[in-house]
Amino acid sequence: MSVAPAIAAAALADAKAYLRLDTADEDALLGTLIDAAAALCEGFTGLALWLVDRSDTVGAARPEWQRLPATPVGAIGAVSTLDPAGIVATLPPDAYATTIDSHGDGWVRLTRPVATARLLVGYQAGLAADWPSLPAPLRQGIVRLVAHIFAHRDASDDAGPPAAVAALWRPWRRMRLA
Repeated sequence: MSVAPAIAAAALADAKAYLRLDTADEDALLGTLIDAAAALCEGFTGLALWLVDRSDTVGAARPEWQRLPATPVGAIGAVSTLDPAGIVATLPPDAYATTIDSHGDGWVRLTRPVATARLLVGYQAGLAADWPSLPAPLRQGIVRLVAHIFAHRDASDDAGPPAAVAALWRPWRRMRLA
């Protein structure tokens, strides 16, 4: 995952303010740390942070509902078949059904059989379109994690990220049972 340039610029400004840095000497390093901290936030919470268009495959062999991998889902677009050779064919709207549940999970299922094992689903998922729209606890956790890694990057006695980061992110955590 790489943070979009507009988001990265706003996150960089917050991280530099938190670290009290005035020069651009460390901007490249901080940008890398922001990418890493945002990826860790997504992994910990189970949520896609940035609202983007996505395309993922789900199984088509069963007529049951299949969950889309990223959440929260804002919109589900076209559903296509994907054959083993990688050829994509758009399904007519009456061949499938989609829904977004109250938790923001997107679901798709076939309403009639198709001769393929995979579906390619286009959809939009993510919490926020930009840095200021991201909920404050998630933003603050990312900034605090960036600051911690920056300050302890060469320390042999580093005890790991501050507990405050997990405390900020924990209310947003979504866990799925396999």
